[in-house]
Amino acid sequence: MTADFLAISKFTPDQAREYLECIRWGKNGAVCPHCGCTITYKITSKECSSTRKGVYKCKKYRKQFTVTVGTIMEGAHIPLNKWLMAIYLMCASKKSMSAHQVHRMLKVTYKTAWFMCHRIREAMLQEPLSSLLSGNVEVDEAYVGGKHKGKRGRGAEGKTPVVALVERGGELRAKKIKRLTSKTLKEEIYKHVNRSAHIHTDEFRSYRGLDKVYASHQTVQHGCGQYVNGNCYTNTVEGWFSLLKRGVNGTFHHVSEKHLDRYVDEFVFRYNNRKINDSERAIVAIKQVGGKRLTYEVLKSNATMDT
Repeated sequence: MTADFLAISKFTPDQAREYLECIRWGKNGAVCPHCGCTITYKITSKECSSTRKGVYKCKKYRKQFTVTVGTIMEGAHIPLNKWLMAIYLMCASKKSMSAHQVHRMLKVTYKTAWFMCHRIREAMLQEPLSSLLSGNVEVDEAYVGGKHKGKRGRGAEGKTPVVALVERGGELRAKKIKRLTSKTLKEEIYKHVNRSAHIHTDEFRSYRGLDKVYASHQTVQHGCGQYVNGNCYTNTVEGWFSLLKRGVNGTFHHVSEKHLDRYVDEFVFRYNNRKINDSERAIVAIKQVGGKRLTYEVLKSNATMDT
């Protein structure tokens, strides 16, 4: 079951709840988030006149729950139709959407929009993947954020290093790291890339020695103006970095180092689901909302609000 932006924008809170139930539980019916029991039933007004709509009860432990219990939406006093709109907008926007824009479009406070956006990014976070990148794998690194331009290690005040690895035609992995050193870069490569892969990087000397571990390691000499060397290039991963930087500079304007990983995860999610349409991408995100809680206190501690 899919719904486009126009359909979701016309949902009432009750229709949004039914849509969420259909996506999360499907034809098998409600699943208790407390014990995983599928033997449940819906509480009607006849049983309890004060019960709100959409409340279910587990027959095993007699606990009540709704479709939002145990999800990023639990405890939020925000209509579910606005949650669906926010999820759709963030999944459909190639360079993301700022909390200010969500605040204006959904007519919620900026604080609420900021919290919603980070909760949705929590849902976009992929679980640890067992499959390793293989084939031709491009690796690159960049400094993100800050106000000053500059290359590696120079003029990088306020900037945070991020490393990204992408399998051509496949998936991408990216992560914020503390320092761009040979040790930290190779740790990420060893963690995510199959030993049979062919590694493609630029001439950064921290990548030296990868040919002893992998099938091959080829480089392009960016310093000499070379961007393609036979089958070796890093244009794919650089294209993803371009989207990330345009989002940080043009959409958010400021991203704190504390939250940078959340924004990186959001851009990774959209890239890895690039082959499906916006509605299908939103459904993938909705299916991942369970088992992920994020409190405002955790987000606010030692951090400024990013736009």
